[in-house]
Amino acid sequence: MPNGNRQKIKLLKLMEMLYQQTDEEHPLTTSQLMKRLNDLGISCDRRTLGNDIATLNEYGYEVLSCYVGHEKAYYVVDRTFTIPELKILIDAVQAAGFITEKKTKEFVDKIAGLGGSHRAELLKGNMVCFNTTKHTNEGIYYNISELENALLHKKKASFYYFDRDENGQKVYRQNKERYIENPMALIYNNDRYYLMCYSFKHNGICNYRIDRMEHVNTEEEDVAPEAIMDASGIGEYTEQVFKMYGGKAEDVVLEFDDKLIGVVQDKFGEGTKMIRTAPDKCAASIKVQISPTFWGWLFQFVGQMKILSPESLMEEYRQRAKMVME
Repeated sequence: MPNGNRQKIKLLKLMEMLYQQTDEEHPLTTSQLMKRLNDLGISCDRRTLGNDIATLNEYGYEVLSCYVGHEKAYYVVDRTFTIPELKILIDAVQAAGFITEKKTKEFVDKIAGLGGSHRAELLKGNMVCFNTTKHTNEGIYYNISELENALLHKKKASFYYFDRDENGQKVYRQNKERYIENPMALIYNNDRYYLMCYSFKHNGICNYRIDRMEHVNTEEEDVAPEAIMDASGIGEYTEQVFKMYGGKAEDVVLEFDDKLIGVVQDKFGEGTKMIRTAPDKCAASIKVQISPTFWGWLFQFVGQMKILSPESLMEEYRQRAKMVME
């Protein structure tokens, strides 16, 4: 690289070194910075280095200084993310089953690097390995990218969709004909990514798992008007559907032991209104979509939670309990 071009990137390289290799406990001295720049073929002396640091500070890149022995040293403290924030992001990536092992390592390295090299070692040294079954489908990231493109430009999206048989082999739906849908939003729920679409075939909204898609394409055709929904509408839909997965919506009164107050708040929100019905029991009126997932959730708490109304749902609960016994 010609010397003139090296000097043009001097400030960029200097800030990169300070950002990646320093913090309040690991400053770099003037001599160390000069050597690193000279090793890159960028000439630097003490006077010009001091001027460069002053320029960075003048334009808002806060570079602090201290003394290491008798020599001046420099470091950067202010960063986009704090250590606790980076730790939360790393743990979330490790725990997410839809992120493959390969991508998990790449993401963790990138996230840890946002804290600088010294903090990266600290963050990766304190990682907890979650017992999470990871996907092997690397195509998930391409699928997300392509679907984001379709959503951004309000275009239809097409894809193949498959299930897996008892041997783990793909079984394509629709005899491997492409689905062409009207995308509305990407939704992350319960360790899965879903595409929320408006489907004329189903005469309403439906959802597809992104890890079961293949060869996703953005189509030229615009989405149907029915697929345009504001954020609040999408939020209300996901609140109902992804908490209890489809079915007829009903107002249900549940009575439960005090120790399940937190469970109900976790499922239906901390603002759920409750009344006390006994010294150790409360009741809450909630709107849920009655589905197998709702019943599965309710049956976890046999003897600790029951339905008070409506009567039709109470009778259905009795019948389901009878079927379990049989």
